[in-house]
Amino acid sequence: MNEWYKLHLGFDTTPYGTSFEWPEADDSKKKGLTQWNPFPEDTKYFEPSDKDFMINYRVENLEQLVEELKNENVTIVDKIESFDYGKFVHILDPEGNKIQLWEPKD
Repeated sequence: MNEWYKLHLGFDTTPYGTSFEWPEADDSKKKGLTQWNPFPEDTKYFEPSDKDFMINYRVENLEQLVEELKNENVTIVDKIESFDYGKFVHILDPEGNKIQLWEPKD
């Protein structure tokens, strides 16, 4: 799929899809991004959701947010993981949609 979008629509894809940068509304010098990444039809990445997509939200203070969500009985799927580009954790909404919460390293 990455190659198809690259060839036909000019997306600058990598194995992780592509990113679309945009300026933040409050401070146009700060950049945000939207990540686009197709997954194979038989992927297990979105489990335990039975949906074939996942939403990613950029958040501040991920540790505090996770504690608040636990107190509100939100399903936390895994533990917070840290990478060079930020921290991540996955939760489920009431309809079983998997949501990735991301605190970027700015």
